[in-house]
Amino acid sequence: MGLFKKNPFGHILFLKKWLIRVFGVLTHRRYRGFNELQIEGSEIIKELPDTGVLFVSNHQTYFADVVAMFHVFNASLTHRVDSIKNVSYIWNPKLNIYYVAAKETMKAGLLARIMAYAGAITVERTWREKGKEIQREVNLSDTENIGRALEDGWVITFPQGTTKPWKPIRKGTAHIIKQYKPIVIPVVIDGFRRSFDKKGIWIKKKGILQSMVIKEPLEIDYENDSVETIVEQLEYAIEQHPSFLKVIPEEALKMAEALNEKRRWSYKEDS
Repeated sequence: MGLFKKNPFGHILFLKKWLIRVFGVLTHRRYRGFNELQIEGSEIIKELPDTGVLFVSNHQTYFADVVAMFHVFNASLTHRVDSIKNVSYIWNPKLNIYYVAAKETMKAGLLARIMAYAGAITVERTWREKGKEIQREVNLSDTENIGRALEDGWVITFPQGTTKPWKPIRKGTAHIIKQYKPIVIPVVIDGFRRSFDKKGIWIKKKGILQSMVIKEPLEIDYENDSVETIVEQLEYAIEQHPSFLKVIPEEALKMAEALNEKRRWSYKEDS
């Protein structure tokens, strides 16, 4: 690899490699130390093609979710099945992994800007900005950038566009699937909201069991399935369809939310 070789977005790959290495080493104990990450289904990763793969996942924090995926994906590519033991896998990371993130999030501070260089495809939200509801037309260049990233490698996206659970999936993800026809891999995560603050930077509580389930590719008829059909398929695949709420007692949901809020405030007081 040439010292100044760049990816399609103009990022120098040598610099990107070192950013991933440093962040990988610094964050490893967050998933294998302070807290443990239980992984299921990572053997799928090794069998995927080098490009044209879209990972769709539920979302719990701004950064901890995607950092965990970088760990799991790179560990899996070095023949570690359902394990991130021994962080040496990060020495030669896959450099064409990208993730979709809100532009305003990735501009909020130096750390976010550095992490953006490691693989963010920034997009403008069409429904919310700076905590306020808005209505904005889809920026076609955002969609094109996701397409460029799929042509170059793998893309991670959180189709609900928020860390709040049970929110509807945005139709833009379905449009991208129909247009670019990627292999779609669902990922279901849990425990990150309890482990980290909302940004996924500070550890909120130790000893939490985090989980990541990587599922088989979705069977999608790119030509004939409607956007609505694909949206519903995604909702079921990442376990965020409204029907899942019916099997979770309302009292349990309220208790979980109250516990998360209590931990959030107790963490602020301790710090």
